[in-house]
Amino acid sequence: MRAIPVLLLTVLLLAPLGAHASEGIYRYVEKDGTIVYTNVPPPGSKKANKLKGTFSEAPAPTAPVRGRARTPEELEPHIVQAATRYRIPTALVRAIMHAESNFNVNALSPKGASGLMQLMPGTASEMYVKDIFDSRDNIEGGVRYLRVLANIYNGDMVKMVAAYNAGPDAVRKYGGKVPPYPETQAYVRKVLQLYFHYKEREGLTKNEPRGTDPDGDDARDGAGAEEPR
Repeated sequence: MRAIPVLLLTVLLLAPLGAHASEGIYRYVEKDGTIVYTNVPPPGSKKANKLKGTFSEAPAPTAPVRGRARTPEELEPHIVQAATRYRIPTALVRAIMHAESNFNVNALSPKGASGLMQLMPGTASEMYVKDIFDSRDNIEGGVRYLRVLANIYNGDMVKMVAAYNAGPDAVRKYGGKVPPYPETQAYVRKVLQLYFHYKEREGLTKNEPRGTDPDGDDARDGAGAEEPR
């Protein structure tokens, strides 16, 4: 296992969201370089920056899909660049992001997952994310993790999505199938529904006939790239 540079470590210290979520998130750096985010103001001796924006709870994996006309324009360059770099379909990136945070940069989950791709602090560190609330860093880390999952499951999108929600260990435990957790099964259905929605929109944007695949690939089109360096 590769050592993770200390400066890339991130810790989230969150009290239950509720009323605290709208009060803001504080960021400070420990002496060892660990970046700490907390929604409880740190002791006066620590120099903390209060992040801008309103933080709100991320949608539950079982929550109904909330439709959107398009992906927020400011996120498009980061989505396309990361998807191209790691050879992950842009439609899948958009689908995961939609399901995880509804494109809310400041989304938080009760379990501590954060940002657009709802990265847990440990996953963010392993994917070399420097700032979990930075749009570009969060997308880069989330798509890099999808590449890792694509390599593990040979591009099988159903398994990739299930592992993104429940973890690779859970998928392995159930013989490579979607774990029988209601949350994970609902999440997989939601993400696949969104995937085909965004894939169709991409085809229409490129003036392709409805139902065609502009990339010439199918639901396994996460496969084929090398391991991230």
